[in-house]
Amino acid sequence: LSTAGGNLVAKASVLGFGQGTAKGGSPRARVAAYKVCWPPVSGDECFDADILAAFDVAIHDGVDVLSVSLGGDPTAFFNDSVAIGSFHAIKHGIVVVCSAGNSGPADGTVSNIAPWQITVGASTMDREFPSIVVLGNNMRYKGQSLSAKDLPDKKFYPLISAADTKAANASIENALLCQAGAIDPKKASGKILVCLRGQNARVDKGQQAALAGAVGMVLANNILSGNEIIADAHVLPASHINYTDGLAVFTYINSTKYPTAYITPVTTQIGTKPAPFMAAFSSKGPNTITPEILKPDITAPGVSVIAAYTEAQGPTNEDFDKRRVQFNCVSGTSMSCPHVSGIVGLLKTLYPNWSPAAIKSAIMTSATTWDNMKEPILNASTIKAGPFNYGAGHIQPNLAMDPGLVYDLAATDYLNFLCSLGYNETLISMFSEKPYKCPKRISLANFNYPSITVPNLVGSITVTRTVKNVGSPGSYRAQVQRPTGISVQVKPKKLKFKKVGEEKTFSVTLKVMKAHAVKEYVFGQLIWSDHVHYVSSPIVVKAV
Repeated sequence: LSTAGGNLVAKASVLGFGQGTAKGGSPRARVAAYKVCWPPVSGDECFDADILAAFDVAIHDGVDVLSVSLGGDPTAFFNDSVAIGSFHAIKHGIVVVCSAGNSGPADGTVSNIAPWQITVGASTMDREFPSIVVLGNNMRYKGQSLSAKDLPDKKFYPLISAADTKAANASIENALLCQAGAIDPKKASGKILVCLRGQNARVDKGQQAALAGAVGMVLANNILSGNEIIADAHVLPASHINYTDGLAVFTYINSTKYPTAYITPVTTQIGTKPAPFMAAFSSKGPNTITPEILKPDITAPGVSVIAAYTEAQGPTNEDFDKRRVQFNCVSGTSMSCPHVSGIVGLLKTLYPNWSPAAIKSAIMTSATTWDNMKEPILNASTIKAGPFNYGAGHIQPNLAMDPGLVYDLAATDYLNFLCSLGYNETLISMFSEKPYKCPKRISLANFNYPSITVPNLVGSITVTRTVKNVGSPGSYRAQVQRPTGISVQVKPKKLKFKKVGEEKTFSVTLKVMKAHAVKEYVFGQLIWSDHVHYVSSPIVVKAV
């Protein structure tokens, strides 16, 4: 809530780190919170009845934006309470922003996949909290942490792999993961423990190390987490390092009889490069329910985000943590979602009459796929990311204010979308309230989304889109970056707008080039430009 709408607060910090003035995206907004998640009952904590009740009350209260940092596994829309609730909200002009989920980096993990939602992935920002691991051989590895406790300056301690501190009845795997009861205090006491990331909570590993008498912890990434390192409020001096650096630390331990190390105190650093890159945990496309709709839609900062925090719990959320903080640093798509909600609040203020689809289009078509090194945005394994990671790209609020053109959609378009999926009248009535008669012929390919996705291209397909001018009069020309092995033809190549609100329709023909066909997803881009605005849409194609 504070990320989306928090007021300006001077001297905010987490345990003294990241000090500055904190503010939310729409700092003067009025806010309302609706509780939908409760202590778990047989593993479930956010029940459909509560979620739908909250949507009902929010619609009744007349909110402008709903920030929904929750979701389950992707499922058909008629089974999805967030999809049903958000459909009713958009009919009332309320923009609904949802988290993509934290089940990455595997493909097809993205949830909240309805086209009427803005679905947000998580990427890093250019601030970090470095803490250096210095080995006895003078090698230095930069990790991150928010440990309030420091080790004495430059004093070396024995360094040990947590696997070598295995308790008698524990497995090597559980010891390496620093799980409860797996570490023998006789072997760990007075040492810096190297724990592997995975399974149990990162901060819990530090707690287990501390309980066993360790003086510090190095948390090393597993291969899946790659370069995604997260600053946590550890209970002992600790530093979280990436996968390659972790391998180097384990290699050093095995190469010498008396491995030693120290961990430097945490500092706050801004201007990190490269930034942003995609978080490994951020859920990815393709959309497993309707692959013709690209999800996520957008990415925003979701790693080590500082925001207001409850004093009902400690900064680690663990029962053992008796500390209390007014601000905390947390990672997840639940942190990136309210960044976008705050920006939507500002756009709503500027353009109170824009539809939720127009606002979403403005955010998507003005996004960037480049980082602060002017290189393509990477994923956590330093491989080039793509639309299944970040959707249209990383959000650029100032450019979203003046998008030039928008791809608009109304509630009936979304109902026709459900018709195209073969939903019958009974299922559609869950969304439409009153009976809705589906039109005779309807094509999912021509659904006016700000991205173009063709999951099963045989030969060629022509899709149409309509753009509405929301800027000054002008002429836009089409520029195409074509996906590998696919030819792209846009007709007409030029669109001339004489007034605000004017709409123009164009077609895009995608054709498989036999000699160069690739049997996996390939990506391109369509950009309409008048040299002031660059209205860009991802093109996502898979030839069969």
